[in-house]
Amino acid sequence: MGDVESFLAEVVALTDGRLDELLPEASLEPKRLHEAIRWSVFAGGKRFRPALVFAVGRTFGASDARLLSTAAAVEMIHTFSLIHDDLPAMDDDDLRRGKQTCHKRFDEATAILAGDALQTLAFNTLCCDEALPPATRLELVGGLASATGTPDGMVAGQQLDLEAEGAAEELIELDQIHSLKTGALITFAARSGALIAVASKAEAEAIDAFAEDIGLLFQITDDLLDISQTSETLGKTAGKDAAARKMTYPSKFGYDRAVGIADDVRRRAGNALEPLGPKAGMLREISTYIFNRVN
Repeated sequence: MGDVESFLAEVVALTDGRLDELLPEASLEPKRLHEAIRWSVFAGGKRFRPALVFAVGRTFGASDARLLSTAAAVEMIHTFSLIHDDLPAMDDDDLRRGKQTCHKRFDEATAILAGDALQTLAFNTLCCDEALPPATRLELVGGLASATGTPDGMVAGQQLDLEAEGAAEELIELDQIHSLKTGALITFAARSGALIAVASKAEAEAIDAFAEDIGLLFQITDDLLDISQTSETLGKTAGKDAAARKMTYPSKFGYDRAVGIADDVRRRAGNALEPLGPKAGMLREISTYIFNRVN
């Protein structure tokens, strides 16, 4: 797993460097808003979604310069979603990435605005990316908007997740929630790497199939970690799913069966990459890394 860890560390350095360039300085007015944005963006994290942009893009020969701004934009959207997820009206959490959540460090109104600002900054980043041709930028903007919003994106999944809390099991479409809330942005991240690298249709289809499984794998392992790890290890409050009576793979199938399902999904993700041959080696390692992660 050393190769994956080295790759992720490289992605963190690249992505954080670009984010630092793109985000308003904390000294710029309104200072409180910009401090909140930077507090949340630079609170830590593995930059998994940017890593998919890089891993897929490099698989098909794209330069880092062409991938970098899209990776940063994806992380902006992800951080915006975390800020809003943590709000009292949603998951109501005080801890994120081992630090105070945005609304606890600042206040609820500032946290809402910080999330709003990150969303708009993400799309502005894609629009202004001069490393890419205009047609590619336009396709990326449309794809990210779809993956972020509704009816086929993250926001739709967040709403369904809220409605599922405490609902009868037979009324909950668990796979639909996961595919929207978590999977949509992960799929876009992988798909954007293929788009920027001008992958063939067959290559892009293989990446789509892989990414859909990786999104599901990420969410199942997240559900498992919520049960098996401490808040200190996770960097967020453990046991929140059970407390909120959320339907998860462990609650529906039991812990051991959920682990087995996750392993099946990992294998399926690997199989999706078979048409790509050896050049997809890093992507295969990433799926194994996700399955074995502890936070």
